[in-house]
Amino acid sequence: MKKSLVHANESPVDWQYRSIFEATNDGVIIGDLQTGLVLEANPAACIMHGYTHDAFIGMPLLKFIHPESQPAFHDFLQTTRAGGAFDVQTLHVRKDNSTFNAEWRTSIFNYHKHPCLLGVVRDVSKQILAEQHLNQRVETRLHEQATLLEISHTLASTLELQPGLILDQLREIIEYDHAGLFSLEKSTFITLAMRGATPLEKSAPVRILLNDPETLKTLFNEHRPMRIANVWSDEPQARSLRALLEDGAALLLDGMNSWMWVPLAVKSRVIGGMGVAHQKPDFFTSHHADLALSVANQAAITMINAELYGHAQELAVLEERQRLARDLHDAVNQSLFSAGLIAEVLPRLWDRDQDEARHSLEDLRKLTRGAMAEMRALLAELRPSTLIDAELGDLLRLLGNSFTGRTNIPSTIIVKGEGMLPAEVQVAVYRVGQEALSNIAKHAEAHSVEVILKQENTSIELNIRDDGKGFDPAQIASGHYGLSMMRERAEAVGAQLTIISQPGKGTELTIYWRELERKEAL
Repeated sequence: MKKSLVHANESPVDWQYRSIFEATNDGVIIGDLQTGLVLEANPAACIMHGYTHDAFIGMPLLKFIHPESQPAFHDFLQTTRAGGAFDVQTLHVRKDNSTFNAEWRTSIFNYHKHPCLLGVVRDVSKQILAEQHLNQRVETRLHEQATLLEISHTLASTLELQPGLILDQLREIIEYDHAGLFSLEKSTFITLAMRGATPLEKSAPVRILLNDPETLKTLFNEHRPMRIANVWSDEPQARSLRALLEDGAALLLDGMNSWMWVPLAVKSRVIGGMGVAHQKPDFFTSHHADLALSVANQAAITMINAELYGHAQELAVLEERQRLARDLHDAVNQSLFSAGLIAEVLPRLWDRDQDEARHSLEDLRKLTRGAMAEMRALLAELRPSTLIDAELGDLLRLLGNSFTGRTNIPSTIIVKGEGMLPAEVQVAVYRVGQEALSNIAKHAEAHSVEVILKQENTSIELNIRDDGKGFDPAQIASGHYGLSMMRERAEAVGAQLTIISQPGKGTELTIYWRELERKEAL
């Protein structure tokens, strides 16, 4: 039987230290720094590596060090021989070839004139595994938070509802096999989008009628997600779900076992819900529920925004129709009414005074010409593409003829040069000119108007002058939206708008745009 070097000539004091040595829970290994062999080890070190004491003694230190850790351990021994001492982590190999992570704490001492290594070895595999799990959880949470932020930005950046996008974003953080997004209209859930198997995604929108208020209350669930571990069980929630989805929406449960329902609500108002399913039973966790609720809250806001945007569009269309109706009444209808009166008295006037009749004929021509110009301008309003496709000079001539026909104020339109403008710039300049002429008609009491357009390839200047009563720009009353709207339109495309006016000296408006300024504004 082998006998370790430490056992030789053991004194009573040595025996007391040996008792402590053998009772230590950490592995303690004494190694010969010259030969690299194990001189002594306590029972904990032997058990840790799966060897008997006799088999462990005399073993090369590198034998139970995993090959991938041997270079580092060899460097460690070299440093130790040179008088250094430090801690190191290595991968160890047991007798049965299984591995574990070990942490060494070392010191050097001489024993019987032998430089020896005293190493305290601790199995830190569980600690390292726990750290790895913790790091993995941190990475997962960071990914989830980043994804939620991205989802928030994506859903908030659109005013139009994209149901499929909501379900696709949800899949970024929650694995599911089937999913459906529902909106609540009166007492009926309607599928807006489905995800999963092809038949499910191509199925027609499904309507789920809620027969009683209790069902809605159950689905609202105090604005908390509802999880069902097994949709085919006899649990009350599982039975209720199967009954609710028994028609076309039953495809959501085909081949599925787990189910999670997340209500879409704003305050106490339920506006819809999301249902997700997975093949594995009891798949969805409370953490999944928290993530799904975060997405559901964003989706609910998106749905409300889309609803408000839809109402705003409808209101804008209604207001535009009302404006066109007012313009028809204020301009075209009045012009045609006046023309009708002239035409009615013209025969009698001709018999009485032909010179006066000729003057009335000229008025009649101006009225009908103005009415036609006004109608063309209104038709351009009804067809927005006209504002982009037509030449800006032609559009301004149309505005000028319409203005003169409506107000009987002579207007001179001068167009110099030519060029192509970006669509948004052309529309903005046209609208500014339209608003300027409208303000002149309402407030200026002018006798004449001059509109000058200067165009080049990369710049444009529109100048509108009138000889009206003018105003003091510093004394503009609050609520004068015409001027502020013109400034906003100009700023939106990177143009400069200047207005010069004095009481009794008319007004001059200039809008200037060039390509470089537009690029800088963008």
